[in-house]
Amino acid sequence: MLCLFDIDGTLLLRASAAHAQAVVEAMGTVYGLTERPAGRLQAAGRTDLEIARQLALLGGVSAERFDDGRDDFRVAASEAYARLCPPDLSAHVAPGIVEVLEALHAREGVRLAVLTGNLEPIAHLKLARAGLGRFFEHGQGGFGSDSEDRLDLPAIARRRAGSYPRANTVIIGDTPRDIACARADEVRCIAVATGPYSAAELDGADVVLESAHDLLAVLS
Repeated sequence: MLCLFDIDGTLLLRASAAHAQAVVEAMGTVYGLTERPAGRLQAAGRTDLEIARQLALLGGVSAERFDDGRDDFRVAASEAYARLCPPDLSAHVAPGIVEVLEALHAREGVRLAVLTGNLEPIAHLKLARAGLGRFFEHGQGGFGSDSEDRLDLPAIARRRAGSYPRANTVIIGDTPRDIACARADEVRCIAVATGPYSAAELDGADVVLESAHDLLAVLS
């Protein structure tokens, strides 16, 4: 079984302040946008590149100019996060997650990876600072730096794991976008209501849980 875990709102709770600041700084460095543009943007479940594109468009940056600077944005955001990230994020680990990951890591035939909108360097640093990096092998998973469209990420993660079959793959996340990308790749999805969405708003998942504590029973 391939278990693909979202990070923000699933593995970690309320650990995005430095990440958001890194994105804002990178937008200033690359596109000259020094303040977050006016306009409501729901970031939960989106990839970093999708968020950056929306911020750019709200700030008057053309799609062409955004595309021209996209690679520079990846580098600038990752470098800014490396400087801004707190040295210890362990207090932000979702209740029950360490026990779940330890049990799954010890199970024969189970592979763990992340499926996240975070740029890959940001994701790995965030996990390392939270004490969860040991569960997730580099070179595996799907990241916001792989595609701007989150719907593409499950297939990327399955391919990196050795073309895992869809029937043996499950996504664990906390937003409707996690559910949508699971449906797009025809894999199963477990939603945990530990992020900004209620259990009722996540009812499109195969299973909805209030917390991570029941994950092991469901995955069994």
